[in-house]
Amino acid sequence: MYVIIVYDVGVERVNKIKKFLRTWLNWVQNSVFEGELTESEFLKVEDGLKNIIDKELDSIIIFKLRDRKYIDRKVLGIEKNIQSDIL
Repeated sequence: MYVIIVYDVGVERVNKIKKFLRTWLNWVQNSVFEGELTESEFLKVEDGLKNIIDKELDSIIIFKLRDRKYIDRKVLGIEKNIQSDIL
């Protein structure tokens, strides 16, 4: 599945969230990550985020798509982290 995660968390948790998500997904820009995950990887990411955030103060939105091809992605201005399909 293709996942897009956006977050708005307390400043004291921003680096923890960013470091955690970088192990699983591609950084797109401030507070936005995206990439392919298996179902088991997705569950690990979701659980990991739940353990980091303060549920009373923080917000994370997760968009799940079956495949990247279903996204019509358009960037206005500069693209902060250019992604490539080449490994």
